[in-house]
Order: sequence, then structure tokens, then C-alpha cells
Amino acid sequence: MTLNLPFFRQLAKALAKQFGDNCEVVLHDLTSTDIEHSVVLVENGHVTHRAVGDGPSHVVLEAMKAMGAQGSTPPDHLAYLTKTGASTIYIHDDTEQKITGILSINYDITSMLLAEQALKSLVANEDDKKEPESIPQNVNDLLEDLIRQSVTLVGKPVAMMTKDDKVRAIQFLNDAGAFLITKSGDKISNFFGISKYTLYSYIDVNK
Repeated sequence: MTLNLPFFRQLAKALAKQFGDNCEVVLHDLTSTDIEHSVVLVENGHVTHRAVGDGPSHVVLEAMKAMGAQGSTPPDHLAYLTKTGASTIYIHDDTEQKITGILSINYDITSMLLAEQALKSLVANEDDKKEPESIPQNVNDLLEDLIRQSVTLVGKPVAMMTKDDKVRAIQFLNDAGAFLITKSGDKISNFFGISKYTLYSYIDVNK
């Protein structure tokens, strides 16, 4: 069985036209014994610098390996990221047991990433830089919520916190008013595994 090259050439041109110069479409022919030159069709080859007559990529080798396993063919691999946004579609014979070709679509996302960074800088605001804000609840739940926020702020569990991490967490709690809650010092010192003396010394660090 041979690949229907006129159809795939028409499909590749349509995809490249639809999505523009950043969209590369590559067809590998696996019906030939000359696997070292599997590429038989390329549109917008400048994206990954491939041309007709080039050899296989890792997805082609994966397909060839799967063809050697009886009754086993890999599923299509869609919308994944390498240096591009990519999809790999396996073309099967009429029995669905043998892979005869691979259609690869690679979209250069460089310009999109640059646009994303530009948009982020435009919409960023001071609220993004603020410490987590407490939500009014009953005092016990409020204290627990503030402690959770302090851990989120540091970004690691208590068991992995350094002294500086705990100082940062406790000073956040102090600034948020956690110590205004009755007996909060006992609960906070127990949570961070420190004495109450150490707890209050951490509040005064750099103040």
C-alpha cells in the first residue's frame, strides 16, 4: 500500500495556508524500506529546517518500533509542546494494524510567547504584588486561614522552612493582625514548631 500523495499534498497546502507561515506540515512515508529518507512532503520547512528526503524524527522511530509489536500502534499525539506547538497523526492501512505514514504539524509559537509577555506587562498591576489578603470569618477559622496563607506565601511546607522562611510567614501573620486573636500565639508557635519566645523574636526581626 502506498500513500495518497496528491491528497496529502492538498491537505498540507490547505493547513499551511489556513495557519500561515509559522505552520509547518511534514509527511513521512513508512511504506518504503528507505526509512532514512522518510520525508516525502514539506510545507513551510523553515520552521524546523526540514526538507524532502530528510530522515526520521523520534516520532517516526516510535512508529517503526510500534509496527514491530504485533497488533500495537501508538495513538495520535496531539497539541504537545517541544520548541513548537505540535501534533503527530499516524496514518494506518485499511486493517488499522500497520502504520503507513505520519503527518506532523509543527507551529512556531515564538511570536505568541513574545506577545504573551508583552500583554502581561500591560495588564500587570500592583494588586498582583500584594501579600494574600484575609477573608473575614469567625476568629478560629480566620486564624487557620491566615496560617494557610502564610504557608502559601513562603511556598513550602513547614517541615522544609528555614528560619528566614518562618520569619517571613510570622511577620505576614503579624501584619495581617493574627496576633489580635486570643491565644493565637500558642497555636502559631505550635504550628511552626517554635517556642513562644522565638515566635515573638521573629516578629521583631528587622523592625
